[in-house]
Parts: sequence; C-alpha cells; structure tokens
Amino acid sequence: MAQIEVRNIFKIFGDKPQSVLARAQNGENKDDILADTGHTVGLSDVSLDIEEGEIFVVMGLSGSGKSTLIRHFNRLIDPTAGHITVEGTDVMTLGTDQLIKFRRDKMSMVFQRFGLLPHRTVMQNVGYGLEIQGVEKAKREEKAREWIDQVGLAGYEDSFPSQLSGGMQQRVGLARALCTDPEILLMDEAFSALDPLIRSDMQDLLLALQTKLHKTVVFITHDLDEALRIGDRIAILKDGALSQVGTPADILLSPADDYVRAFVKDVNRARALNVDVIMRPPALRLTDETIEEAMAQMRKAGEEYGYVTYDNEYRGVVTLEAMEELNGDGKIKWAREIADLTHSVHPDEPIEGAVPAALTVDYPIPVVCDEGELVGIVSNEDMVSVLDQPDADSGEELRH
Repeated sequence: MAQIEVRNIFKIFGDKPQSVLARAQNGENKDDILADTGHTVGLSDVSLDIEEGEIFVVMGLSGSGKSTLIRHFNRLIDPTAGHITVEGTDVMTLGTDQLIKFRRDKMSMVFQRFGLLPHRTVMQNVGYGLEIQGVEKAKREEKAREWIDQVGLAGYEDSFPSQLSGGMQQRVGLARALCTDPEILLMDEAFSALDPLIRSDMQDLLLALQTKLHKTVVFITHDLDEALRIGDRIAILKDGALSQVGTPADILLSPADDYVRAFVKDVNRARALNVDVIMRPPALRLTDETIEEAMAQMRKAGEEYGYVTYDNEYRGVVTLEAMEELNGDGKIKWAREIADLTHSVHPDEPIEGAVPAALTVDYPIPVVCDEGELVGIVSNEDMVSVLDQPDADSGEELRH
C-alpha cells in the first residue's frame, strides 16, 4: 500500500461547488463551467499514489492545480469530492483535535516565502515545532542546533531572519520542517523565490539530506529542470487534471500526450538523464579466465572484447586482438592482468558525462557502481538512440 493514496479528487471553488460537481465529474470543460456558473474547477478527478521514501514532484504551469493539490494532503484545503488516505487513514474523517495532531506529528511544510517568524532567532524558529509539541527548552534547542548544523548554518543560531539572505532563510525553513522528524515533508515551490545558483545549492542540500533521511517528500514546482533533477517520480498537471505520472525517464522518453510532449521537447536529455536509463547487460562477462579461456569464449561468442570481473569486482576490458598478440608469451596468464581499467562511468552520472569516454574507445563503456561491480555497459548507439530526439512539435502549445 502506498503511503499516500489520492483517489478521484475534485476541487471546485465558488459559492455552491456541489451544484456544479456533476458537470465536472462528467468531464465538462473548466472554461465552460466557469463561464456558465462562475465556479472554478481547481482539480478534476486526480488519482495517484505516493510511495514511502520517495521524492514525488508535482509540476505544472501557473493555475494547473499543483499547490491546491498539496494543500489537500494536510487538509489546509478540503476537496469537493474524493478521498486522501495517509498510511491507511482517510484524512477526511479526522476531527479537529485529530487533524491538529496529524499535522503536528505526521507532516511538515516548507513554503515558497520561507514563513519564518521575524521576531524569533534562527534557533527559536527551527525549534518552534518542538515548542508547540511541548518539548522542554533544553531538548528542543539541542535538536534545533543539530538541524541548524545539518543545513550549514552553524554560527547563525542567534541571528534573526532579516539578517539572513534568501537562501539562508530557506535553509532555516527546511531545518524547522525537519526538526520535528516528520514522516512526510510537503514543499510548495520551496526554492522558486531563490536566485538560480542558490536554488541549485538548495536542491543539492535536499538530495544530500534525502540520502540519509529517506523521508517521503512531496515537492511542488513549475520548473521542469528542477523536477527532473530531484524527482524520483513526477506528476504533471494541466488545468487541474493529471496528464502523466512517471519517472524522469518516462516523462522524457514516453510523453503521454501533446501537452507533456511540448513541455519536454527542449530539455537537454544528456544532462537530465543518467547512464542507468540506457545501460544494458554486458555482451560478454569474463570471470577468472586465463588468456586462452578468454580467447575461446570471445571467439565462440563472436565478440572482439570482453569485460573482466574477479571476486565480484570489475577489473577492466580486454580485447581479442591484445590477447592474440600476447598468446604464447608465457609471461602473462590471466586476462585480468592485461585488462584496461581506464574507461568506466557510474550509473548515476549524467549521460553527457559518458560521451567523452565513449568517443575514445571502440567498445561500449563499462558502467561500474560504488561497490566496484560491473552493472552494465553503454555504447555510442545507446546514447544516440536517446539523445536523437524526434520532432516534438505539438498540436497544443503551452500556455504561459
């Protein structure tokens, strides 16, 4: 079961939303509903699942309904119809006291405009959630100090928000959200008010923290590059309706409709996609082979090269030509002794990082993980097949 389940959510803004709900459920155009009734369809039949420990990005242009959607998760906004379940509990059934406890203990939120209390110091802001929970001062200050250090603001504990840059203020906001140790972190356009370089730093910080914390993060953005960089999965909204949910690779390589296709057509795929998206199994894996055995295997397989592993560790590439030259020499017995370890890439490296290495050799580049294991190979042809984008002209232009 997913940690967050969203089922058939409709949100209609206006004086009598129930009076037009049936029209929205029947799929009528939101512009027609607005013109006829004065009601705005904010969300239209949205259903999705969010898994524990993933960064789930909801993106779309202004007015697409992304911020409306995230505010349903902690019931800052109630739906006109539909259900949201968090760990098996339908949040629509929570009474006032239960909802307060749910918001306090289960979720924290990071806002676009920081939302810091101007009359409180960094220490007091970060520890505010613990103060609300009734944690004694010494313990909450100890916890707050830990998170201030985690976000790189040690030494600023006694500073006020007005004394900090925008990026520093957002670090305080992130530390405050994490200080209560919530299971779920809601981030509504959290980095969009920051300058590009600071925004990139904050993305790095979030990803670094996530490798240690494994929180469930729901991240709202209108920036596709940001979504592709940080998202494990991405949901794209248009006019309150869900266009597509998928991994960054799904979104880029298999857009669901013209709207998504127009969104992604100008993305630099070499920078946005990692090597693991296009790698494939090695053509020939050689394990603890003598030169004679390796040559026999390569000839049988019709391959001019093979990838040598020893004790589950990648040892390099050997070519048939090199071994034929050494055959009978007697000085070298094992294929691993002549294997070339020069060229390899990491599965999490952007494809553009593999291009220089691929251009210098005649064989597919080995892909090697942190543990030193050979997990795949990637060739020039593999890269070209992904990077050579077809014409993405759309019959529907994005509205700005």
